[in-house]
Amino acid sequence: MKHINPRPVCLFLVAVSLAACSRDHAPGPGQPSSTAQGGAASSFTERANRELGASLPLDEQQDFEDARRGFVSTDDPLVIAGPNGTKAWDFPSYAFIEGDAPATVNPSLWRQAKLNGQHGLFEVVPGIHQVRGYDISNMTLIEGRTGWIIVDPLTVRETAAAAIALARKHLGDRPVSAIIFTHSHIDHFGGIEGVLPADPAAAAKIPIVAPRGFMEEATSENVLAGVAMGRRAAFMYGLPLPRSPTGHVDTGLGKTPASQGTVSIREPTIIVDRTPQDIELDGVKFVFQYTPESEAPAELAFYMPDQKAWCGAEIVSHTLHNLYTLRGAKVRNAVKWSGYIDDATRRFSDMEVVFASHHWPVWGNARALDYLKAQRDTYRYIHDQTLRLANEGLTSREIAEQLELPSTLRNRFANRDYYGTVRHNAKAVYQMYFGWYDGNPANLNPLPPVDAAQKYVAAMGGAAAVLKQGQAAVSAGDYRWAATLLNHLVFAEPSNAQAKALLASAYDQLGYQAESGPWRDVYLTGAYELRNGVSVTALDPKKGIGVLLNTPVDRFLDSMAVRLKGPDADGKRMTFNFIFDDVGETHVVELENAVLHHRQAEPVANADATVHLTRALLVKLGIGEAGIKDLVMSDELKVEGSRLKLLSFLSLLDKPDTRFPIVTP
Repeated sequence: MKHINPRPVCLFLVAVSLAACSRDHAPGPGQPSSTAQGGAASSFTERANRELGASLPLDEQQDFEDARRGFVSTDDPLVIAGPNGTKAWDFPSYAFIEGDAPATVNPSLWRQAKLNGQHGLFEVVPGIHQVRGYDISNMTLIEGRTGWIIVDPLTVRETAAAAIALARKHLGDRPVSAIIFTHSHIDHFGGIEGVLPADPAAAAKIPIVAPRGFMEEATSENVLAGVAMGRRAAFMYGLPLPRSPTGHVDTGLGKTPASQGTVSIREPTIIVDRTPQDIELDGVKFVFQYTPESEAPAELAFYMPDQKAWCGAEIVSHTLHNLYTLRGAKVRNAVKWSGYIDDATRRFSDMEVVFASHHWPVWGNARALDYLKAQRDTYRYIHDQTLRLANEGLTSREIAEQLELPSTLRNRFANRDYYGTVRHNAKAVYQMYFGWYDGNPANLNPLPPVDAAQKYVAAMGGAAAVLKQGQAAVSAGDYRWAATLLNHLVFAEPSNAQAKALLASAYDQLGYQAESGPWRDVYLTGAYELRNGVSVTALDPKKGIGVLLNTPVDRFLDSMAVRLKGPDADGKRMTFNFIFDDVGETHVVELENAVLHHRQAEPVANADATVHLTRALLVKLGIGEAGIKDLVMSDELKVEGSRLKLLSFLSLLDKPDTRFPIVTP
C-alpha cells in the first residue's frame, strides 16, 4: 500500500481581497444601486423570485424531518482549524441563512441552503451513522465486528479527523477497520489521513475498497487541464464572494469544499470491477455495484443486505446533478447513470433506506424506491427528449430553452436545479452525441470573441449606442439580453468602465434569480471580477503535491506534452532517456514535428541525454518548485550527454498563467 506524506494544501478556496468598488454611472430605472459585492434585488428579480416561491411547496417539511432524523450531536460552534492558523471549515459563516429568503436569493435555493445547514452526527439505522455538514460531502461510519468501516473520508485530514472524533465521542473509541472510496473525486478520499492510525504499520493493514480505475482517475483529472479547470472552478464555487445574501450561499450539493487542509491518497487494496460483487469487511456483508462513467469515471455503490440499506454514492442526491460540470470535465453518460439506479431498484428491491455521499437519507421501502425511480427517470428523460428534439432539427440552445421536466419529476425538490440544471444538462447530452457544431454554416468558423464584438459594436452604431440599449434592457429587466449586448461591448472595449459596471449589474440580477448554486456563483463572480479585476488564481499545483506525488510518471509526462510550446518547438528534434531510480522506470521522450511522444522502454542509444532523477524531482520541476536552469546545471540531476540540449528542451515547456481573464478579453 503506497503512502503519500501529507502536505498542507488549499485545493478549492484561495484567499481574496474584497476591496470596495463603486460604479461609474448612476443607476437607471429598475436598476439597483450596487457595491463591490452587488447591490439590492431589482423589482424584476423580486417579482421573479416571489412567483417561483409561490409555485413551490416551500413549507413542505418531509425533507427537514429527514435531514434532522437520527441526530446525535454536533460541535458548536463548528469551526475546524486548518494548517498555519487557517480555518479548514467555518460553518458559522453561514449563520445568515435563517428565516425567509431575502429578495437577493432564489427562495428554492434558500430552502436547499437551510437543509444543507443541518450538521452533526446522525444515526441512519442501527450500525450505520453519518457525519454531515463537516465538509461538502458526508462521512459514513458502519459498525463492524472490531471497528468502524469508513465510507468517504471527506476532503481534507482536518475535517475528517473532526468528524471521526465526534463519532468516537458519542459512539465509543473504536478503531478504523476498513475504508471505502465510493469514487474518484477528492472530497471523497482526500481526508484519509484524518481517519487512519498514526502508526504506519497499523495503517497499512487496513483494507481499502475502491472502484476499478480509481487511482488513475483520482490522480489525473486535474493534471492535463488543471489550470483552466481550476480557474473555472473559482467561478463555479464563487471563490472570491463573501458568504452573504448578496454573495455565496450554497453549492446546492452542500456548503462548499473544505477550504484549507491536508490532502492525501492511499492506493486501494480491494478493487470493485463488477456487479454484483460480494465482499465481507470486518464481519459486515456488502454487495457492490460497479457504476463507472456515471457521476464519476470510477464509481461504485453498494447494498448491505442485513441492514437493507443501499448507499448510492453520488449517483443519487437531493438535487439534479451534473451531466456536465461548469468547472469543465468530460460529459457524463446519462443512459448509464440512469441504468445503474434502475438496476439498484430491481436488484435490491427490499431496501428500507437509501443513503448517499451528500445530503440526507430516505427511509421506508416505498419512499426509497419512489425516490430512486424519480432520480432514474430525470436523467433518462433529459437524455431521451434532447435526442428527440435534436432529431427534429433543434440545436442545443434551442433544446435547452424549451426542455422542461414533466410535472411528476420537476415538482420534486430532489430533482430541482440546485447543482446541475436541466438547461446545461440538455446541452451536455447534445454535446455527447453531436459535439460543438450545430450544423449551421454560420457557426462552422465564426469570428473569435474580440473580433466579433468589435464588429457587432460598430454595426450597432458604436459604444454609446450599445450602452444605451444595454441600459434599456437592464431597466426593462431583460437581463439575459443585456448580458449579451454588454458582453460584446466589454470585449470590444475592455477599458469601458460604464459597460463593465452595467454588465455587472445584469449579472447580479441573473445570479439573484438562479435556483442553481453554481449558476448563482458564476454570475456573481463574473460581476465581482468586472468590478474588481481577477482576484482568484487557479489551483497552485504546488499545493496539490500530495496527490501529484502519487501520479503515474506517464501521466505527468502527458502533462508535459500539453505544455509544449508548439511554435517554438517547430523544426526541433530531440530524444531523452529519463530513468526514475526511485520507481524503477525508464521513459524515452522524443520531440518531433512539434509533438512530444513518450513511452516506457529501455534506454535508446542515440539519445541527446540520459537523465537520472526521481519522480519527486520531476514533480518539483513540473510545478515550478525547482528552477529549470539552476536544476539542470546542478548536481541534483545525473545527466549523461548534453545538459544544454536538456535545458533547451525544458525551456520549451510553457508556464501557464493561472490568472487568465474570463469576463474580459
